[in-house]
Amino acid sequence: MAKLFARKRTTSRDEALVRSLYSEHGRALLAYATRLTGDRAAAEDVVQEVLVRAWRNADSLVAAEGSVRAWLFTVTRNLVIDRARARAARPAEVAETTASTPVSSDHAQRVVDSMSVLGALEKLSEDHRTVLVEVYFRDRSVTEAARALGIPPGTVKSRAHYALRALRTALSGRRPVPEGAPA
Repeated sequence: MAKLFARKRTTSRDEALVRSLYSEHGRALLAYATRLTGDRAAAEDVVQEVLVRAWRNADSLVAAEGSVRAWLFTVTRNLVIDRARARAARPAEVAETTASTPVSSDHAQRVVDSMSVLGALEKLSEDHRTVLVEVYFRDRSVTEAARALGIPPGTVKSRAHYALRALRTALSGRRPVPEGAPA
């Protein structure tokens, strides 16, 4: 019982010490920590940690020679340095993207798109597919494609038109529109 009573008395004495330290040095510590960190919230965290350390070391703080204020400021500076070192050791945090920020193209989506286009190309007739390959994949002009395929340029244009229309229909999942019907 005597130990419990002594412990309560010591705890209340330590709390009184921390309260008096805060009332006497709190504003100066907060200003110093804010100046060192450049962030008020971080400075408040540092000051809180300084006071916790003062509370844990209350016996040695009271019995120590020298300035209590110097001890508090030294602990504040050391905590700020430790936080900066810890932040430097960790990888940089990535900022969250906002809805207005466009997301860069996704490789997986490009693969899916390529597979969809290849699947739709396979559904085209051989004539339509070869025209699209010549004009779009081999980057040939209508005249060059006509010469390579051995067909007139007008046929290349016509087949390319209907092939693209069929591709659009296949990729959108709709049924083809009959010739002459409104699209």
